[in-house]
Order: sequence, then C-alpha cells, then structure tokens
Amino acid sequence: MSIPVLEARNLCKAFGAVVAADDISISIEQGARLALIGSNGAGKTTFVNMVTGYLKPNTGTILFEGTDVTGMAPRRITRAGMSRSFQIPQLCEPMTALDNVLVATGIAATGRQSWFRSAHSRADVDAARAILDRFDLVDYADQPVGELPGGVRKLIDIAMALASKPRVLLLDEPTSGVSSDEKFPIMDRVMRALEGESAAAIFVEHDMDIVTRYAERVIAFYAGTVIADDTAQAVLANEDVQRYVTGRKR
Repeated sequence: MSIPVLEARNLCKAFGAVVAADDISISIEQGARLALIGSNGAGKTTFVNMVTGYLKPNTGTILFEGTDVTGMAPRRITRAGMSRSFQIPQLCEPMTALDNVLVATGIAATGRQSWFRSAHSRADVDAARAILDRFDLVDYADQPVGELPGGVRKLIDIAMALASKPRVLLLDEPTSGVSSDEKFPIMDRVMRALEGESAAAIFVEHDMDIVTRYAERVIAFYAGTVIADDTAQAVLANEDVQRYVTGRKR
C-alpha cells in the first residue's frame, strides 16, 4: 500500500473556548483532486493553516509523505514540497506579474532569494514565463499586478505556488471575489496547468458548482469536525451536509 502524500491524525485546535478542529483525521493520496467545503467557521481554513504550518495544532500529527511535519515553519513546509495560495492573493502590487513569479522561482531554486544573485538570468526569466504560459498569463507578464483584474491576480498567486513544483497544492477559495463569468475559466486554467502533474490539489470552496465540476473527492466540515468524506455526488446528497453546509435538499 502506498504512503499517503498528506495525512492528518487526530488534529485538534482551540482558540480559547472556541474549538476550530476537533479530532480531524484525513488521508490524501498522490494526485487527488479534493474539495473542502463547509460554512464559515466550520474548520476548513484552520485545517489548511495547520497542515501548511501557519497554525500549530494543540494535539495531533501531520505527516507529509510519511515524515512528521507537525509544527514546522511554513517556509520549511513549502521547501519540503507543500505549497498554497491564499484567499487574498499575496502579491507585491508595484512589481510586474513576471517579477512576482521570479521571486517565487528564485526562492524555489535556492530556498531563499539572495541579494547577490540576479533573479533576471535568462534561465530564470524563461522558467517564470513558462509558468505564466501554463496559466495563459504571458500577456500580463510586464504589467504591475496592482493594475490587473482580480481573477488574473488569483491566477498569478496560484502560479507562484506552483513555482516550487509541489507534491501538494492547497488553494484557499480560488474563485472567491471574482464574477460568476470568471469562476469556471479560472478553474479551467488551474486544472489545465495541473495536467500531467502528480501533485495532489486541495481547494477550499463555497461554490457547489465548482465543487461538482472539478472535485473527485469532497470533505465536508461542520463545527470543527468532518461530517462527510466521499465523491461530490455522495457528499452533497448527505443529509447532514444539506442541513449544515448547503442549506438545501437535492
């Protein structure tokens, strides 16, 4: 039996009297296309923040490719092979799209960006442009990201997360804050960029149309616990999910 690329065992996290994660155990296989769903405060982002090192669980264990990474700093987890994007893109707005990706590729290549190493070598620029091309973003390469549409900024943030060639990619609400006309094209570009990659893609999502179209597996959270874990069709038909997450009968 193959080792899961990411495994959470009995994770618990509380903020004072508020329990954000209550005995969460999840195993994720290589190449998975997985959606995390749940209402605000259900525990989705807390789970993502714990496995990527932004929060330390009170108890429990996080294994990445069989290695214990519990409590490891975010930068070390990224270097180990687990990257993420953010609900609000983490970009340097005065810099161009190309320069933002060059920062990510430089850090991925060396573990940190150096003041003594040019980020604009021909090889680095070609690698950054290749990443932008995977997302159909080359036309925006020389524009400051602060001037770009919200959907494009989202894609640049995701492209930067892919710069390190991760084995696990976590996307925090990749379609939030964009128009209904943009959401499917954005996810189509993400999925095309992942074609041929063995990386597991895990995305937090509130839009059930996105979930049903792109997720092979869905995990539903409620009050810090997992209430369903199955195919999208089975999870969205679950009575607890309909009661606490989608708010509707199917």
